[in-house]
Amino acid sequence: MGSLLPGIRVIELTTMITGSLAGMMLADLGADVVKVENPEGGDPFRSFRGGLYSPHFCAYNRNKRSVALDLRAPDGKAALQALIAASDVLIVNFRPGVLERLGFTDARLAEINPRLIACHISGFGAGGPYAHRPAYDAVAQALSGMSSLFLDPEEPRIAGPTVSDNVTGHYACYGILGALLARERTGEGRRVDVNMLESTLAFMPDPFGYYTQLGIVSDPQLRARTSQSYAFRCGDGRLVAIHLSSQEKFWRQFVDLVGLPELLEDPLCATRSLRLENYEHIRRLAAPVFGGRELGAWLDALAETDLPYAPVYGVEEVLDDPQVRHLGSFVDLSHPEMGPLKAIRRPVLYDGSRDDQPQAPPPMLGEHTKEVLSELGMALVPGVAP
Repeated sequence: MGSLLPGIRVIELTTMITGSLAGMMLADLGADVVKVENPEGGDPFRSFRGGLYSPHFCAYNRNKRSVALDLRAPDGKAALQALIAASDVLIVNFRPGVLERLGFTDARLAEINPRLIACHISGFGAGGPYAHRPAYDAVAQALSGMSSLFLDPEEPRIAGPTVSDNVTGHYACYGILGALLARERTGEGRRVDVNMLESTLAFMPDPFGYYTQLGIVSDPQLRARTSQSYAFRCGDGRLVAIHLSSQEKFWRQFVDLVGLPELLEDPLCATRSLRLENYEHIRRLAAPVFGGRELGAWLDALAETDLPYAPVYGVEEVLDDPQVRHLGSFVDLSHPEMGPLKAIRRPVLYDGSRDDQPQAPPPMLGEHTKEVLSELGMALVPGVAP
């Protein structure tokens, strides 16, 4: 099976997550992704845990080549111009105006390469009162309203993985693929703009639907109540998640599972609407029952039902789950200098396979500078790191 994006070259002028993830997603589809980095340390994610090959960097940069260029130097800019001229896609997550100050305005990019898809990723968009503010994941989550669905206002504490960063990377990849398809029909390049604020809004439309249509302001528990999702602590301290959703059969099986037939006659639980309203009532009655048996016993009992359930794993447990192992979700990579590391495989299969996904480890800083410039007919010059 061949690559899905054969011959597509992508130039990344990105750091951290948003643009790096978009580039990696294209690389996983077979694009040739060249990451342009500052010779002085490269992507700041490289050194998050010391050294230049941190887990943070490796998580978002497999299947790429690294070129180290000093874009402040004339020869570094000339090398970048040559790369742009020979490429299909440019991904940039500088603050608005930075690329223009380097001399690469929209007009100049179009002059260099009329077929170029230039994707600009920002925190808040290209214009407006916040356009030049710095933006990171916690900022976008807060401004979009997402944080209000996670935080305890009495004891606010940021927790959990990056969300705004990651969904912005996904939307950027989505925008780039759409522009590439359009270019097949028109032959023309496009400017694609994606920002973290709107990406986060688009990722969670439900709370805005509740508010604009019903006047309901979401809180951290609204989705759990609405979907009838529960997490219970078992007798050994382990957790299990159960999602009853809207089907009546799941409610009846749950009642049977926990041995509380009186819930079927309880006026507070007579309808799904009442069960949403009295979510805490149900949780308080069921929680002690789950505390009476260890997780393994509950998993055995749940396996005999049709209920949607899963143990709540720690990250260290996920890799050994039978379904994860069956899917082959993780793959072992190895860098000749940095050694082995484990990566997550692309979650999209084509015709039942993802054997077309490249399996190159994340690059060292500037590892492919000479190789890439040689392809362009250029030698190493001042402003270009080997």
